[in-house]
Amino acid sequence: MKVYMITNAILATGLLLLFSYWGGKSANALNFPRVTGYLCAGLVLNPSVSGILNLSTVTEDLHVITEIALGIIAYSIGGSLELRHIRHLGRTIGYISITQALGACIISSVLLFLSLPFLSQGLLTGHVDLEMLFSVSIVLGAISAATAPGAVLAIVSELKASGSFTSVLLGVIAVDDAITIILFAAASVIAHNLINPSDISWLSMLIAPLEEIGISLVIGMAGGMLLKYTASRIKNRGDMLMVVMGVIFLVTGISKSMGVSRLLSAMTLGITAVNSHDAASDWFNITEIIENGIFGLFFALAGAYMDITVLKTTWMLSIAMLVFRMTGKHLGTWIGAVMCGAGKEIKKYLSLALFPQAGVTIGLVLLSADLFPEHIYRLLLNAVIGTVIINEFIAPPFVKFALEKSENIDKTSSMGSVSSV
Repeated sequence: MKVYMITNAILATGLLLLFSYWGGKSANALNFPRVTGYLCAGLVLNPSVSGILNLSTVTEDLHVITEIALGIIAYSIGGSLELRHIRHLGRTIGYISITQALGACIISSVLLFLSLPFLSQGLLTGHVDLEMLFSVSIVLGAISAATAPGAVLAIVSELKASGSFTSVLLGVIAVDDAITIILFAAASVIAHNLINPSDISWLSMLIAPLEEIGISLVIGMAGGMLLKYTASRIKNRGDMLMVVMGVIFLVTGISKSMGVSRLLSAMTLGITAVNSHDAASDWFNITEIIENGIFGLFFALAGAYMDITVLKTTWMLSIAMLVFRMTGKHLGTWIGAVMCGAGKEIKKYLSLALFPQAGVTIGLVLLSADLFPEHIYRLLLNAVIGTVIINEFIAPPFVKFALEKSENIDKTSSMGSVSSV
């Protein structure tokens, strides 16, 4: 039976919202986080699975939904970092942010260098020398440091988790984006100079990511000051939502236009705003009105975007990269927790909540297109996308498990409750 393919973006959005609602309820009933249900809902509509949604509709017409959702998610994470409440956790967040990123990067790089020729299933055609193999390994290692904030924040919101574990988790995720950009830049410089010696100076390639981070921070701080100046004079909740969303869109839009990190800018916006005014919590509570719909659309669209066929060629490499990354995250988190004297819950469970991996990871591998020959780049792209596909489904339950084991949970909003959406 031929399935009618939907090309209308508004109709597709309606389906994604309704399917994500039903998927979330089904996931609750099975004691899974709603995020898993949202992803499965999108998978049902996936162009490469059922063909209900048109590929260009998902990847082009609805791409703005992903941009909007990431801006709101990053803003909310920044808003959770109120300095007066987490100042005593600063040392813990700092140590673990660095060690978990380095752990994932170093472990993944080393193990990939040793195993890549065997895991690529003959897809590394032609002569691949040690310099190329090392370059591929360190670039993939740097990419593995990234942690996706969306799934974490969605599950934190769903469980209404609160306390030091959640504060450390969100703090690490907020810093992780900047660290990953620096690691990727350093790996790209090394790879470029190994493959194309004396082509471009090391200094010029290292300055670019530092400029990107600096510009992102400036845009976010300016947005935070604009939000403070405007929102502090507003009493009506409807007007408040209008202004908050306007500033988020402004910051992410300017960042995208300038080619800098939208996530980092939006997080900086949230951090600046929440620490600039005593009543700033109202500027974040207001987004809860649309939170469920945003999360549902974002993850259902992610499920619809996945190309399951890429797993046919790179599944061994994708699984290996997933295991290497998880091992590095766990070891790095444990080392950081020991160094700063963190509690046993952080030592045991925090790394589990750092497993989600998505948009930033794919964005970084796309930036590596100019580093490698076409056939090697295609292998890397498919392997990373395959890793993200697998990770999208297995990581959310790990986050849920870590939060339930380590944090204060509002049981009235936990999985399967009548108040869950």
